[in-house]
Amino acid sequence: MSRGTAEALEIFAWNPRRPVVPGRLGRLVPVRRRVNNFGDLLGPAIVSKVREVLGVTGQAAHAGQLLSVGSVLHFARPGAVVWGSGVNGKVAPSDQLGATDLDVRAVRGPRTREVLLSKGVPCPAIFGDPGILVSELFPELRTLEPAHRVTVVPNLHDWRHVPRRAGFNYLNPTRPLGECLRTIAASEVVVGSSLHGIVVAESLGKPASLLRPGKEDLFKYDDYYRGTGREQFDVFDDPRDAAKHPQPSPVIDKDELLRAFPVDLWR
Repeated sequence: MSRGTAEALEIFAWNPRRPVVPGRLGRLVPVRRRVNNFGDLLGPAIVSKVREVLGVTGQAAHAGQLLSVGSVLHFARPGAVVWGSGVNGKVAPSDQLGATDLDVRAVRGPRTREVLLSKGVPCPAIFGDPGILVSELFPELRTLEPAHRVTVVPNLHDWRHVPRRAGFNYLNPTRPLGECLRTIAASEVVVGSSLHGIVVAESLGKPASLLRPGKEDLFKYDDYYRGTGREQFDVFDDPRDAAKHPQPSPVIDKDELLRAFPVDLWR
């Protein structure tokens, strides 16, 4: 997780330490390193940029937790503020919320809202993964010249297993955040099982399509697509097919998502 150095407010980001050596041997070798999946690191970066754009300065008004990007509601603590997060489809229904005493300003999509409402948590019908704001918050990305025809962005768990096809650029999602954003911005088409590879690409106006994930549940993708005006979406097994059939462009009120940002958390 990520904590501001001068603030009591925790801007949550999933980033655990994992064994450097895979398999059973990794449990015996006491060397760990951060996962550093770029999609999970987007939250604090976007919150910082939104504060800058909105002129929100000063220290946090009180201690607490802000959940933004990611399927992280099972990490929520009592009283947490939610702005754009989603439910993790791999988590058992009984454990999908870390707490029910939540202050929800926006969620990733309507499927997450359904879960919250079913558990008695008030939730407005304001949808959008905050990653969809990348184009507005990082305008320098829009000026990059194309360097790749098609970039494949696998999910963190798919990187070692995704088949490599000639003529495609492959982006490791654990590369530094800025590098991942620039690579996506410099691509003409993006396909992959990384949800935030798709979200960032669509924010920047790039055609994008979903490759079938190896370990991820389809819940989060469905939630995101429905939250951006698309009731159905295609899932492809081959990047060549995915690149030929980009999904319809997202439909979302980005201003509404920005207005839902919890500026009241800061003095």
